[in-house]
Amino acid sequence: MPHYHAVVWLDHAEARVFQFNAAETESNTVHAHASQHGAAHGSPRVHHKSGVIGAGKVQEEPDFFNRVAAALQGAGEVLIAGPGQAKMEFVKHLAKHEKTLSGKVMAVEAMDHATDGQIVAHARDYFARSDRMRPQIG
Repeated sequence: MPHYHAVVWLDHAEARVFQFNAAETESNTVHAHASQHGAAHGSPRVHHKSGVIGAGKVQEEPDFFNRVAAALQGAGEVLIAGPGQAKMEFVKHLAKHEKTLSGKVMAVEAMDHATDGQIVAHARDYFARSDRMRPQIG
């Protein structure tokens, strides 16, 4: 059952999606497909510049981002967090391919690796502060 608030913590290897309210949390983990080069080295997204044509950057994975967006369906407000550039690449993907969901993104924040509990606690705190700042309708 989707909840109004959601947080996604993502890097290039996985996305941890949490939809929650004050009492409940539902979680889903979406894994990126391992690249052929990275899988040989035990890391799902390692991309070595040497011997590889291109700039040596990790390539965007539209299928991964589509699956993350699907895990966020039903959420009314979304917080996106994570280390590195994956979170910004995801935001760009949403703006281009998932305009409705893109409009529900409230903030994008840098966050190092964290436990599931730390991610949800941070998101609950963020939305509690955010909700207090908005005018109340009714």
